[in-house]
Amino acid sequence: MTPIASTDTSRWQAVLDRDPAGGFVYAVVTTGIYCRPDCPSRRAKRENVRFFDTGEDAQSAGFRACLRCRPGQADRNAALVERACRMIEDAEEAPDLRALAEAAGLSTFHFHRLFKARTGVTPREYARALRDRRVRAALGEASTVTEALYDAGFGSSGRFYAGANASLGMTPTRFKAGGQGETIRYAWGESSLGGVLVAATSRGVCAIMLGDDRAAVLDELRSQFRKAALVPGGADFDLWVAQVVACVDDPRLGLGLPLDIRGTAFQQRVWRALVAIPVGETRTYTQIAESLGTPNAVRAVASACASNPISVAIPCHRVQRIGGALAGYRWGLERKRALLDRESEE
Repeated sequence: MTPIASTDTSRWQAVLDRDPAGGFVYAVVTTGIYCRPDCPSRRAKRENVRFFDTGEDAQSAGFRACLRCRPGQADRNAALVERACRMIEDAEEAPDLRALAEAAGLSTFHFHRLFKARTGVTPREYARALRDRRVRAALGEASTVTEALYDAGFGSSGRFYAGANASLGMTPTRFKAGGQGETIRYAWGESSLGGVLVAATSRGVCAIMLGDDRAAVLDELRSQFRKAALVPGGADFDLWVAQVVACVDDPRLGLGLPLDIRGTAFQQRVWRALVAIPVGETRTYTQIAESLGTPNAVRAVASACASNPISVAIPCHRVQRIGGALAGYRWGLERKRALLDRESEE
């Protein structure tokens, strides 16, 4: 018997989970029909299923599109959104919603809803995130902050500085210097799940990292603040570490410390949704995406969970796959399982 490729194994699991973020189509040889992985139709037998990267590939192999999940329409919608993203990226000044909708041949309402469902953010948020990325790149090359922000597409310095701390995590001048002048205090604690690195800026805890390889974890922190001053926390900081360790040992206690949360607009929306999950409960990636009004952004939700730098306090461990399967966890599945077990205890 020919072994099943690992890619096909993961794709079949996505079909079983009806994962809308599969990014492929599957065809059933006995019916001649191809579907999206989240199609509500009755599941076919595994031996009758073939996988294709796109609907066009499936059509070329002689299969026709399912009338229930309409994978061809999904491909067209994806193409419209991708074209809109290119318009935003190629324009010196971000096009407004009306211009984007007209280019797609849709009403502004329909286009806005479609764009958000596919990308997880609104067109305006996408344009803002793009400018933020350009500012980050320009700050490393331009001679002044002002030159960098105009190169990145900001029409006025006031609009940029109003949101600079949220998007960069520090002032633009400090970011340009690679975090120079920023002081990050850190200290280690020992929990029942192993080592815990706690780091904080003057605004609050910016990282809670779990791991037994202290050198590797500290290197990860340094990579986030290339030129920041990393200094031992001191006696007063030990109180913060103790609170974090207590929260790791018993997540039901919560963490009453200020957080310095840094991420894209979509990441921060996901992380706020995670904080809202009650202790002892879990959500699927699909449920989080739906709660944000972006049902097709399951993969983006999973990526935001994976990039969360503040473990336990932002409880990405409470998110799992459909059916209850534990998905990847930045600090190891065993730790994720242990945290969930503790939260479910009476």
